Amino acid sequence: MIRRFARPYARAIMDVAGSPQNANALRGELMRFDAALRTSEELRAFYANPAIDLDTRLKVTQRLVSKMKLGDMAGKVAEVLVRNHRINDLAAILEAVSAYVNKAMGVAVAEVRSAKSLSPEEMDRLAAVLSKKVGKSVELDVRTDPKLLGGIIVKIGSEIWDASVVGKINKFRESLA
Repeated sequence: MIRRFARPYARAIMDVAGSPQNANALRGELMRFDAALRTSEELRAFYANPAIDLDTRLKVTQRLVSKMKLGDMAGKVAEVLVRNHRINDLAAILEAVSAYVNKAMGVAVAEVRSAKSLSPEEMDRLAAVLSKKVGKSVELDVRTDPKLLGGIIVKIGSEIWDASVVGKINKFRESLA
């Protein structure tokens, strides 16, 4: 679900990038900055601290962008987010950009929960089957969930396909009641 505050920033990134492909490339660069934010509690605290003046935060941002070798556009987006006190919300903004890019490129995202890790061949076959089912290119977001005991659960948009052992046990239990 796209968070409300993230929508205008995501739309602005899409507009500035000029095309979904460029927006996706920009998202990839900004994901590196987001990874630094996620892994450093000190960096998040630095950006959240109102006692640190804007110029200092902008200088640190410019240094980080330079060290990470991010493009000019990624640096400008980061600066805008720092100015608007939204840099610590970068993950939600990138999630919104991803949703807009996928929609523009006709890609459906399938959230897949699997009882075991899927091999690359299994993921390719699953993506092909799901592509035929929904009539779009499918990008898989695979997570391992041992609670399923076996099988998979796939969610694309509001549709859910449950082919898990737990799902079958629950259906059987309901049929007996």
